[in-house]
Amino acid sequence: MIDTAAPADRAIVIFPHPPGADGVETRLDEASGLAEALDLSVTDAFAAPLRKLEPSHLFGAGKVDEIASRIASAGVTVAVVDAALTPVQQRNLEKAWNAKVVDRTGLILEIFGRRARTREGRLQVELARLGYERSRLVRTWTHLERQRGGRGFLAGPGETQIETDRRLIAERMAKLRRELEDVRRTRGLHRKQRREVPFPLVALVGYTNAGKSTLFNKMTGARVLAKDMLFATLDTTVRAFETPGGMRALMSDTVGFITDLPTELIAAFRATLEEVREADLLVHVLDVSAPDHAQRREEVEAILDSIGAGREHGQPVIEALNKIDLLDDEAQEDAARPPSPRAGQGAPNLRIPVSAVTGEGMPALVGAIERALEAGSALLTVKAAPTQGRAVAWLHEHGAVLSEKTDRRSGKVTVRARLRAEDAGRFAAAFPDVETLQAPQG
Repeated sequence: MIDTAAPADRAIVIFPHPPGADGVETRLDEASGLAEALDLSVTDAFAAPLRKLEPSHLFGAGKVDEIASRIASAGVTVAVVDAALTPVQQRNLEKAWNAKVVDRTGLILEIFGRRARTREGRLQVELARLGYERSRLVRTWTHLERQRGGRGFLAGPGETQIETDRRLIAERMAKLRRELEDVRRTRGLHRKQRREVPFPLVALVGYTNAGKSTLFNKMTGARVLAKDMLFATLDTTVRAFETPGGMRALMSDTVGFITDLPTELIAAFRATLEEVREADLLVHVLDVSAPDHAQRREEVEAILDSIGAGREHGQPVIEALNKIDLLDDEAQEDAARPPSPRAGQGAPNLRIPVSAVTGEGMPALVGAIERALEAGSALLTVKAAPTQGRAVAWLHEHGAVLSEKTDRRSGKVTVRARLRAEDAGRFAAAFPDVETLQAPQG
């Protein structure tokens, strides 16, 4: 674990990449931002083209010596390698550079460990961290080679310290999985309760630092932390909001994604990511001011697909092209132009240019969200006799009642309500004698 308590921690950031790779500067800036998110002082950041991956050090001998000189001259204590290192590579580089070496996975896990606030978030991060550290228990230090003797005269030589550490980690991970399974069941109950409440769920997804929390606060009036920082918020927040047309819905602000998101985190955050999969509508918040926003879109779509969410899995998606206030008119037009459709895909997602900071484009986005939610619902006009009060109560319990009027002469109650399509079918089956008119959608 990185000790970032002292402000004097100096770091160097290295991005190894194949010769001629695209987006090197952008990736280097992102890696530096990740290091700075841990309060590390980045004194040097550079890309290192790799013609051949060395199993022992990742880099060739000459490059290892060159970086060692730069680390020594800069007085660096932490070297961030923006790539996935094997345990052997990490150990050998630490010996060669005489500095703490952290790869991309370790860096992201450190950030998650610091930012998680809820019990669920801390459990998820700890499980992911232990899964990562278990593979790092190599025979690097002599204490891992000491043996613990068994009890009794029949006992053998005992287990080595490294075996003990691995066993303890395995036991702790098993305990965490049981606790997370309890959390998952509780979250499932909460989702079931929300399903019984007549409000659809809209989930904000996107690359980290795309402006999801700012947009969330703008639409719901919440006060979720929104900073120009990678992974500023990790814990899922759900708030109610109302559209201008009177439709009430729930909005969920989820954890941001990133290129090469550690598989340990995707597995550990399964319960949280299920919120995305269960949503009625996804709003993909995209930072169009980022030079590599097209690549980031693909990264997010790939992660959504891996968890069974997104357009390929039947979920409607709206793209909120955020931060247009940072672009000129020509760049805004380019950003709003739909990408070329790929083979096997249908029409592209609906795209709405917005600025969560200035509010530009927000009415259009809210209108698009309202229309998308309406497309999956039914608008009913019900005329219930005085003896059919149970039907009216059912609509209040399972639907969003838009209006309700009582005829003084006949006592009949006319209710206009919006329900999910499946709930409209349930109502018709439960109350076949109630006069019902289902308005067409459009």
